Amino acid sequence: MKYIINKLSVLIKRLSILFVLYQLMRLIFFIYNHHHFQQVDGGAYLRMMWGGLRFDLTALLYLNLLYIVLYLFPYPFTDNLIYRKFLFGLFILTNSLGIAFNLMDIFYFDYILKRSTIELFMFAGEGNIGVLFVQFLQDFWWGFLLFGFFIWILFRWYRLFDTPMYQKQFNLKNFLSAFSVLLLVLYFSIVGIRGGFTRDTRPINMNNAGAYINKPLEMAIVLNTPFTIIRTLKKQAFKPVQYFSETEVKQIFNPVKHFEADSSFQNKNVVIIIVESLAREYTGLLNRDIPRYKGYTPFLDSLMQQSHTFTNAYANGRKSIDAMPSILTSVPSLVQPYVLSPYGTNKLLGLGKILKQQAYKTAFFHGAPNGSMGFDAFVNLAGFDEYYGMTEYNNDADFDGHWGIPDDKFLPFMAKTLDTFTQPFVATVFTLSSHHPFKLPKGFEGKFKGGPLPIHKVVQYTDYALKHFFELASQSSWYQNTIFVITADHCNQSILPQYNSTVGSHAIPIIFYEPGNKNDIKLDSTLTQQIDIMPRLLRKLNYTGSILSFGNDPKTEKNPFVVNYSGGTWEFMQGDYLLRFRNEKTIGLYNYNKDRLLQNNILFQSPVDIKPMERKLKAFIQQYKNRLIENRLTPDIR
Repeated sequence: MKYIINKLSVLIKRLSILFVLYQLMRLIFFIYNHHHFQQVDGGAYLRMMWGGLRFDLTALLYLNLLYIVLYLFPYPFTDNLIYRKFLFGLFILTNSLGIAFNLMDIFYFDYILKRSTIELFMFAGEGNIGVLFVQFLQDFWWGFLLFGFFIWILFRWYRLFDTPMYQKQFNLKNFLSAFSVLLLVLYFSIVGIRGGFTRDTRPINMNNAGAYINKPLEMAIVLNTPFTIIRTLKKQAFKPVQYFSETEVKQIFNPVKHFEADSSFQNKNVVIIIVESLAREYTGLLNRDIPRYKGYTPFLDSLMQQSHTFTNAYANGRKSIDAMPSILTSVPSLVQPYVLSPYGTNKLLGLGKILKQQAYKTAFFHGAPNGSMGFDAFVNLAGFDEYYGMTEYNNDADFDGHWGIPDDKFLPFMAKTLDTFTQPFVATVFTLSSHHPFKLPKGFEGKFKGGPLPIHKVVQYTDYALKHFFELASQSSWYQNTIFVITADHCNQSILPQYNSTVGSHAIPIIFYEPGNKNDIKLDSTLTQQIDIMPRLLRKLNYTGSILSFGNDPKTEKNPFVVNYSGGTWEFMQGDYLLRFRNEKTIGLYNYNKDRLLQNNILFQSPVDIKPMERKLKAFIQQYKNRLIENRLTPDIR
């Protein structure tokens, strides 16, 4: 056992120098690019340095996992001189690559204003790559000297602990002991790569760096380049699109929106409620055309009749992480989740940041363990300063055993917390109980009748929890001066044939409820989508200024549309029609109002001119992809 303990000790010492070098490179990166980070003081930098350890750990485990396995492999030949030289070469090679990419971004950051991702290799096939490399060598020669110095340190440090160790006696007992240690180290390595122990921890991604910074640009200090490249290896980087000239594309579709209010700004509170899996299918009011169908949301049905309710609304994605950027920044997750994409560190102007300019207090609520799905990091980037999760709830006895604090307990906690806020405020809550495994909290078994699907009972439960929340909120001083927005993150299980299509599987409610305003009560069939929520809200508040929004205020948009991406195909809805676009051409046209299941492709039969729809979609794709690639997601960057 002493033999394997000694090997573990040497392994830890060899890896420890890498953490030191990565922190040193982080410091050099910060100093060299300090003109971009002039507001970062010592305390802020230490916080970023601490956060950076998480990303360094993941990157270094990725780079060294093969070395760790081969080094700890329980067999006598691992003490052989040739084998030890092979391990030395493997260690130096893999970590030299990591150091090289990190040092490269010290200089390259000034050009792209973010850490390099896998898209960097898109240029490897360019004919001028050799010329660029020579120019880079001339301009940043001292970076190559720095690289040589770091490799020398790595070389010397490795050799410092390269004393041969021999297993005196190799038997079954020793083999099992060594193999058990290898399995244990592998387990903790996988935990380190994922970023945590808990079941609901998703693999740590670039967006998680947002938890340690004040401005999006500062994420580059927290991250390291090997991590950003590895994390985007399987993420397809967009290629620039040029359907139209820059002037033409702005005329067809321009995401930069200018608001000029005809009256003063309304300092109304804003409460956005994102209900887990609240498909339109589950509501009764929005399915009145289905005989004898009552739905599973009696409270929301009653609230919708007192609200401006969009009855023809759609999500812009199929996952919770897709919904957050769409709703809070008006940037949809199309083709790939925005927060997991190579562009997840781009600068954003989210709703929280916009309303903070109007002296709003900003907060986000989610009853799951803090850090779940990276929500804390993303909402920080969107401008929400305060985060209230399971930690702030501070009563683990209420944990539901699956996701977090049940809705009937967490929503009242939110209501009481809002009572302590100064007005105006903007607060968002993401519910969690209507989620797989669709289990009712203790005390609610048998309370709800449910329906054919397991989710129906938990939807009824969440509807009940929302009713209780509004009963509490209605007694508060801030209630009458508040705009409530209620929508879903995405859809879930379906049983009605009307929703069994790529379009129907995105159908959700979008509800604007103002208890102090009886003049905006309407069931509105205007096409709308999640990315329309932010511009709609700002218009209602009489906001004056510019934003970047891929959506529109459906009340003022002459030709509202909905755009989505499913199975490698773009889907564009406008008027009565749905257009499908794939591989640079239109492949389908459907009259969605008459053909809800999209079974009748009328592309070659319809007298409808598809060119305007096609032009609008192409302009949207061009603006969307190019702005993500070029980090132009704010109105001040044209």
